[in-house]
Amino acid sequence: MADIRGFVGQNTVGAAADGSQVGLKSNRRGELVVMDFYTQMALEGRVFQVKAGTVTTPLVGDVVITNSAAEMCADATTGLTLIPVQFNASVRLATGTLHEYAIKSAAAVSTLGTAFVPLNLKIGGIAPRITARVDAAGAVTVTAELATTTTRHWSHSNPIAAAAGSEPAVLEWIPTAPPTITGPACLYVQIAATGTGPSYYASLDVIELPTEAVA
Repeated sequence: MADIRGFVGQNTVGAAADGSQVGLKSNRRGELVVMDFYTQMALEGRVFQVKAGTVTTPLVGDVVITNSAAEMCADATTGLTLIPVQFNASVRLATGTLHEYAIKSAAAVSTLGTAFVPLNLKIGGIAPRITARVDAAGAVTVTAELATTTTRHWSHSNPIAAAAGSEPAVLEWIPTAPPTITGPACLYVQIAATGTGPSYYASLDVIELPTEAVA
Protein backbone atom coordinates (compact mmCIF):
# COMPACT_ATOMS: atom_id res chain seq x y z
CA MET A 1 0.00 0.00 0.00
CA ALA A 2 1.34 3.42 -0.93
CA ASP A 3 2.36 5.65 1.96
CA ILE A 4 1.57 9.29 1.13
CA ARG A 5 2.97 11.84 3.53
CA GLY A 6 2.63 15.59 3.49
CA PHE A 7 4.79 18.31 4.96
CA VAL A 8 3.19 20.77 7.36
CA GLY A 9 3.75 24.38 6.34
CA GLN A 10 1.31 26.42 8.38
CA ASN A 11 3.76 29.07 9.54
CA THR A 12 6.20 28.93 6.64
CA VAL A 13 5.80 29.29 2.89
CA GLY A 14 7.97 27.00 0.81
CA ALA A 15 9.59 28.10 -2.42
CA ALA A 16 11.32 25.82 -4.89
CA ALA A 17 12.88 26.28 -8.31
CA ASP A 18 11.09 25.12 -11.45
CA GLY A 19 11.82 21.47 -12.19
CA SER A 20 12.67 20.55 -8.60
CA GLN A 21 10.85 17.99 -6.47
CA VAL A 22 8.91 19.04 -3.38
CA GLY A 23 6.83 17.24 -0.79
CA LEU A 24 3.06 17.55 -0.77
CA LYS A 25 1.69 20.08 1.72
CA SER A 26 -0.68 19.12 4.52
CA ASN A 27 -2.21 20.91 7.48
CA ARG A 28 -1.46 19.99 11.08
CA ARG A 29 -4.26 17.43 11.08
CA GLY A 30 -2.61 15.56 8.22
CA GLU A 31 -5.19 16.62 5.62
CA LEU A 32 -3.76 17.25 2.17
CA VAL A 33 -3.79 20.89 1.02
CA VAL A 34 -5.04 21.17 -2.58
CA MET A 35 -5.22 24.51 -4.40
CA ASP A 36 -7.96 25.13 -6.93
CA PHE A 37 -6.97 25.67 -10.55
CA TYR A 38 -8.07 29.31 -10.81
CA THR A 39 -6.14 30.41 -7.73
CA GLN A 40 -3.03 28.66 -9.01
CA MET A 41 -3.33 30.37 -12.40
CA ALA A 42 -3.64 33.76 -10.68
CA LEU A 43 -0.60 33.08 -8.49
CA GLU A 44 1.40 32.14 -11.57
CA GLY A 45 0.37 35.38 -13.27
CA ARG A 46 -1.58 33.68 -16.04
CA VAL A 47 -4.90 35.55 -15.59
CA PHE A 48 -5.40 38.70 -17.65
CA GLN A 49 -8.15 41.31 -17.85
CA VAL A 50 -9.59 43.19 -20.81
CA LYS A 51 -11.38 46.31 -19.56
CA ALA A 52 -13.93 48.68 -21.11
CA GLY A 53 -14.63 52.12 -19.63
CA THR A 54 -12.57 54.10 -17.12
CA VAL A 55 -13.38 56.35 -14.14
CA THR A 56 -16.52 58.24 -15.19
CA THR A 57 -16.21 57.54 -18.92
CA PRO A 58 -18.22 54.46 -19.89
CA LEU A 59 -18.21 52.76 -23.26
CA VAL A 60 -21.29 52.94 -25.47
CA GLY A 61 -22.65 49.83 -27.14
CA ASP A 62 -23.83 49.24 -30.68
CA VAL A 63 -27.25 49.92 -32.14
CA VAL A 64 -28.48 46.31 -32.38
CA ILE A 65 -26.04 43.41 -32.50
CA THR A 66 -24.47 43.34 -35.93
CA ASN A 67 -22.65 40.51 -37.66
CA SER A 68 -18.83 40.82 -37.38
CA ALA A 69 -19.14 43.72 -34.89
CA ALA A 70 -18.12 43.52 -31.22
CA GLU A 71 -17.32 45.85 -28.33
CA MET A 72 -14.35 43.97 -26.85
CA CYS A 73 -12.36 40.81 -27.54
CA ALA A 74 -9.37 38.71 -26.56
CA ASP A 75 -7.32 37.05 -29.31
CA ALA A 76 -5.17 33.95 -29.05
CA THR A 77 -2.69 33.48 -31.88
CA THR A 78 -1.28 30.10 -32.93
CA GLY A 79 0.42 28.41 -29.99
CA LEU A 80 -1.73 30.12 -27.35
CA THR A 81 -4.93 29.06 -25.60
CA LEU A 82 -7.25 31.22 -23.53
CA ILE A 83 -9.87 30.13 -21.02
CA PRO A 84 -12.51 32.66 -19.91
CA VAL A 85 -12.90 33.03 -16.15
CA GLN A 86 -15.36 35.87 -15.65
CA PHE A 87 -17.24 38.63 -17.48
CA ASN A 88 -18.86 41.56 -15.69
CA ALA A 89 -20.80 44.48 -17.13
CA SER A 90 -22.28 47.37 -15.17
CA VAL A 91 -24.88 49.25 -17.18
CA ARG A 92 -24.53 52.97 -16.43
CA LEU A 93 -27.30 54.24 -18.67
CA ALA A 94 -29.84 51.84 -20.16
CA THR A 95 -30.73 54.00 -23.13
CA GLY A 96 -32.56 52.52 -26.08
CA THR A 97 -34.79 49.47 -25.93
CA LEU A 98 -34.51 45.73 -26.55
CA HIS A 99 -31.07 45.31 -25.01
CA GLU A 100 -28.87 42.41 -26.13
CA TYR A 101 -25.61 41.06 -24.68
CA ALA A 102 -23.61 38.08 -25.93
CA ILE A 103 -20.23 36.37 -25.58
CA LYS A 104 -19.08 34.22 -28.49
CA SER A 105 -15.91 32.76 -29.99
CA ALA A 106 -14.68 31.89 -33.46
CA ALA A 107 -11.59 30.27 -34.94
CA ALA A 108 -10.07 33.49 -36.32
CA VAL A 109 -8.55 36.53 -34.62
CA SER A 110 -10.08 40.01 -34.81
CA THR A 111 -8.95 42.39 -37.53
CA LEU A 112 -9.98 45.95 -36.58
CA GLY A 113 -10.55 48.01 -33.44
CA THR A 114 -8.52 49.91 -30.84
CA ALA A 115 -5.82 47.69 -29.35
CA PHE A 116 -5.89 47.06 -25.59
CA VAL A 117 -3.00 45.46 -23.70
CA PRO A 118 -4.51 42.85 -21.33
CA LEU A 119 -3.79 43.59 -17.66
CA ASN A 120 -2.15 40.88 -15.57
CA LEU A 121 -4.18 40.31 -12.39
CA LYS A 122 -0.88 39.61 -10.65
CA ILE A 123 0.71 42.99 -10.04
CA GLY A 124 4.20 42.86 -11.56
CA GLY A 125 3.34 39.68 -13.48
CA ILE A 126 4.51 38.79 -16.96
CA ALA A 127 3.39 40.66 -20.06
CA PRO A 128 0.54 39.05 -22.01
CA ARG A 129 1.09 37.16 -25.22
CA ILE A 130 -2.59 37.21 -26.08
CA THR A 131 -3.86 40.46 -27.58
CA ALA A 132 -7.14 42.36 -27.19
CA ARG A 133 -9.28 45.13 -28.62
CA VAL A 134 -11.84 47.46 -27.02
CA ASP A 135 -13.97 49.94 -28.96
CA ALA A 136 -17.39 51.58 -28.87
CA ALA A 137 -20.45 50.91 -31.00
CA GLY A 138 -19.33 47.61 -32.50
CA ALA A 139 -16.06 48.98 -33.89
CA VAL A 140 -14.15 45.79 -33.05
CA THR A 141 -14.26 43.67 -36.21
CA VAL A 142 -14.45 39.90 -35.77
CA THR A 143 -15.00 37.10 -38.24
CA ALA A 144 -18.52 36.68 -39.62
CA GLU A 145 -20.84 34.62 -37.44
CA LEU A 146 -21.76 31.24 -38.88
CA ALA A 147 -23.81 28.45 -37.34
CA THR A 148 -21.01 25.98 -38.05
CA THR A 149 -17.99 27.95 -36.78
CA THR A 150 -19.16 30.45 -34.13
CA THR A 151 -19.80 29.28 -30.57
CA ARG A 152 -22.20 31.13 -28.25
CA HIS A 153 -21.11 30.96 -24.61
CA TRP A 154 -23.44 33.38 -22.81
CA SER A 155 -26.23 35.79 -23.66
CA HIS A 156 -28.78 38.09 -22.07
CA SER A 157 -31.62 40.05 -23.59
CA ASN A 158 -34.44 42.28 -22.48
CA PRO A 159 -37.49 41.74 -24.70
CA ILE A 160 -39.40 44.63 -23.14
CA ALA A 161 -39.65 47.66 -25.41
CA ALA A 162 -39.38 50.02 -22.44
CA ALA A 163 -35.88 49.93 -20.95
CA ALA A 164 -36.43 52.29 -18.02
CA GLY A 165 -36.29 50.26 -14.82
CA SER A 166 -36.47 46.91 -16.61
CA GLU A 167 -32.78 46.32 -17.37
CA PRO A 168 -30.47 44.73 -14.73
CA ALA A 169 -27.73 47.10 -13.59
CA VAL A 170 -25.10 44.35 -13.35
CA LEU A 171 -24.62 41.38 -15.69
CA GLU A 172 -22.13 38.61 -14.92
CA TRP A 173 -20.89 35.37 -16.46
CA ILE A 174 -18.79 32.92 -14.45
CA PRO A 175 -18.66 29.73 -16.53
CA THR A 176 -19.06 26.43 -14.70
CA ALA A 177 -17.46 24.54 -17.57
CA PRO A 178 -15.39 27.22 -19.35
CA PRO A 179 -14.60 26.75 -23.03
CA THR A 180 -10.99 26.11 -24.06
CA ILE A 181 -10.28 28.52 -26.89
CA THR A 182 -7.21 27.44 -28.85
CA GLY A 183 -5.57 29.88 -31.24
CA PRO A 184 -5.87 31.18 -33.75
CA ALA A 185 -9.19 32.19 -32.20
CA CYS A 186 -11.12 35.13 -30.78
CA LEU A 187 -13.37 35.43 -27.72
CA TYR A 188 -15.60 38.48 -28.11
CA VAL A 189 -18.35 40.46 -26.37
CA GLN A 190 -21.30 42.17 -28.05
CA ILE A 191 -23.39 44.81 -26.25
CA ALA A 192 -26.21 46.60 -28.03
CA ALA A 193 -29.74 47.95 -27.97
CA THR A 194 -32.33 49.26 -30.40
CA GLY A 195 -32.33 53.01 -31.04
CA THR A 196 -29.39 53.95 -28.80
CA GLY A 197 -26.61 51.72 -27.45
CA PRO A 198 -26.34 51.44 -23.64
CA SER A 199 -23.37 52.93 -21.83
CA TYR A 200 -21.49 50.56 -19.53
CA TYR A 201 -18.30 49.49 -17.78
CA ALA A 202 -17.11 45.93 -18.39
CA SER A 203 -14.27 43.51 -17.71
CA LEU A 204 -13.37 40.16 -19.23
CA ASP A 205 -10.91 37.95 -17.34
CA VAL A 206 -9.15 35.10 -19.14
CA ILE A 207 -6.41 32.56 -18.44
CA GLU A 208 -3.54 32.47 -20.92
CA LEU A 209 -1.70 29.17 -21.46
CA PRO A 210 0.62 27.79 -24.12
CA THR A 211 -1.42 25.38 -26.22
CA GLU A 212 1.12 22.60 -25.62
CA ALA A 213 0.11 22.70 -21.94
CA VAL A 214 -3.51 21.83 -22.69
CA ALA A 215 -3.51 19.96 -26.02
